[in-house]
Amino acid sequence: MKDLIVETLRVFVTVAEQSHFSRAAELLNLSQPGVSMHIRNLENEFGAQLLNRSPKHVKLTEEGEILYRQAKQILALYEDAKQEIRLLHEIVTGSIHIGASFTIGEYILPRPLAEFAAAYPEVELQVMIGNTEEVTRGVRLSQLDLGLVEGEVPDQSDLQVTPYMKDEMIVVAAPEHPLSSLRRAEPSDLQDRVWVLRESGSGTRAFSDRFLQERSLSMRHSYVFNSSQGVKEAVAAGLGIALLSRWVVRKELAAGELLEIETNGAPLQRNFSLIRNKQASPTLAVDMFLQKLLQKGN
Repeated sequence: MKDLIVETLRVFVTVAEQSHFSRAAELLNLSQPGVSMHIRNLENEFGAQLLNRSPKHVKLTEEGEILYRQAKQILALYEDAKQEIRLLHEIVTGSIHIGASFTIGEYILPRPLAEFAAAYPEVELQVMIGNTEEVTRGVRLSQLDLGLVEGEVPDQSDLQVTPYMKDEMIVVAAPEHPLSSLRRAEPSDLQDRVWVLRESGSGTRAFSDRFLQERSLSMRHSYVFNSSQGVKEAVAAGLGIALLSRWVVRKELAAGELLEIETNGAPLQRNFSLIRNKQASPTLAVDMFLQKLLQKGN
């Protein structure tokens, strides 16, 4: 007897959505008496009338509304389980070209990438790490199957953008920096300081520029590096202060090589996003990798 309970619930949901026995029978490729039998069996099982019948249409009773909501969830979970079990017996192959901005590519992506590679060793993985602008361009040109970027993606007309996770940005300085003696820095304390910045086009640089502009902060001088690692090393060497992701500096903070300069106001946060070209044809390998990433992000 093939999935009798699931089949009965599917018949019930279809009747409820079509408000008609004969239309449901046509959609399910069943006879109308067969549909009626499924509904009677359900009503006998629950000891309640689930549908109010009339010659023109049927309508859910209060009990039927409850079962309809639960049946939708049961059917969705059933399909998810079938998909996961099927994938256990399939060999996922192919290749995935991934682009990631520096913070994500260097500090977040390696772990889910390693877990995915262990689960699906037949998939060839290629990773390009660049700034947000470069990754977005690669996805638009279909050179990359998907991208993970920091901050806002201004023009989304040709892209599918999915929120991935939140990132906290903090001001950091060397332990010897004059600001290190402050418990909390006021905007005036950050005025006319030497800043170490990422290059234009990076999500970190865009966030830093907005941070400075919103607080009307001027810089005495600035130094620009094209990687967060370079910015971090420059700050540790005493070149200036910087605004970086907590992901980037967590080890240095723990070791006392850098100090967080707390600022007034709400925590400084930005979004990490997954981006795909809307015209891209999905593959099983890419879909499985996206599923892995979203599990980690959530």
